Amino acid sequence: MDVKRDPPKKTKRNILIGVGVAAIAATTVALSNLEARPQGVARAELWIDSVVRGTMIRQVRAPGTLVPEQMRFVAAVTAGRVEARPLRPGSAVTRGTVILELSNPEVQLQSLDAQRQLTQAEQDFVTLKTSLESNKLNQAATVAQLKTQRANALREASVFEGLDAKGLSSRNEVQRAKESAAELEMRVDLEQQRLNLLAGALDEQLEKARANVERLRAIARFQLERVASMRVLAGEDGVLQSLNWELGQWVNPGQELARVAQPGKLKAVLRVPETQVKDVVIGQKASIDTRNGLIAGSVMRIDPISQNGTVTVEVALEGALPKGARADLSVDGVIELERLDNVLHVARPAYGQPESTVGLFKVSADGKTAERLSVRLGRASVSTIEIQQGLQPGDSVIVSDMSRFDNVQKVRIQR
Repeated sequence: MDVKRDPPKKTKRNILIGVGVAAIAATTVALSNLEARPQGVARAELWIDSVVRGTMIRQVRAPGTLVPEQMRFVAAVTAGRVEARPLRPGSAVTRGTVILELSNPEVQLQSLDAQRQLTQAEQDFVTLKTSLESNKLNQAATVAQLKTQRANALREASVFEGLDAKGLSSRNEVQRAKESAAELEMRVDLEQQRLNLLAGALDEQLEKARANVERLRAIARFQLERVASMRVLAGEDGVLQSLNWELGQWVNPGQELARVAQPGKLKAVLRVPETQVKDVVIGQKASIDTRNGLIAGSVMRIDPISQNGTVTVEVALEGALPKGARADLSVDGVIELERLDNVLHVARPAYGQPESTVGLFKVSADGKTAERLSVRLGRASVSTIEIQQGLQPGDSVIVSDMSRFDNVQKVRIQR
């Protein structure tokens, strides 16, 4: 048969429910008061630097190459085919060293023709001079003959006048003698004028003929120089830098044949970014790294134009060059812009431009956390940058790339 049972007591059940509710409430309150745990970053991944006050040297770093201070470009004077190439780049040459030999029959024929024209002109000059001098002498003889005839006529006229005074000669004879003397006087004057005209024309014609000979002589000399130029000379004492021609190639006038540089006289040509060249001026000190030693120098020229985002800056090198320094060697240059005394500075961060405000993480005193601060940056150098506002001497900041934490204000530094 069924036995009637009493229902359980509610006192114990109510106690358990109350305890559970209290625990949940306490947990909720604790979680609401618990600060969110910041993201962590390994200390080995960070580059931390300390803010210091002192002297900061502003510098600009730029790549470049070593080039000769004096470079001679050897160009082709005339067209021709390469027949001989006795030297290779790197060879030491003198002013008269033959570096290429060309051939061109047409140039040689033009030279021979110029010589023929010069010889013909010289012969024509001699013939003309002989003819003009002969005509001048003939005219002088004519003048002399007429002068003699005039003198005889004057004497006859004087004789007839004496006879006429004594009644021994007629008036017609006297008049005829006087007219004959007057005619010869006029003929002498005309022939003398002709002689003077021949003398003046002779000098002028000979001068023009002589000028024509000199012109043809210059042409012949130029043609000879063209023939001689096919034996291409270095033209400068130095080292043959380039000679990019092979046997059988055809050379056109004006083409570059070779380059000759004076050894030991090099300069650095740096390619400075156009955004950094504004503070570069002539005379600033520079240091050139050849990867085999450092060379001191100074800025001697700044290109007025920009190409491909860079400006060419030439640096004059001072002192002896290290071993291995040669033309076209790749180098790195550092130009000293200015020295800033008593300024706050720190290692240049991976982000942020000069004269701008950026967020930097300042490391706490215990080194366990870093909090973002707004920092005003000033003038920058190659590896350092000026701090104008936001940090104090002795502060430690993270200068490595922290772009992945742009959305947080605080990070935890893990050991």
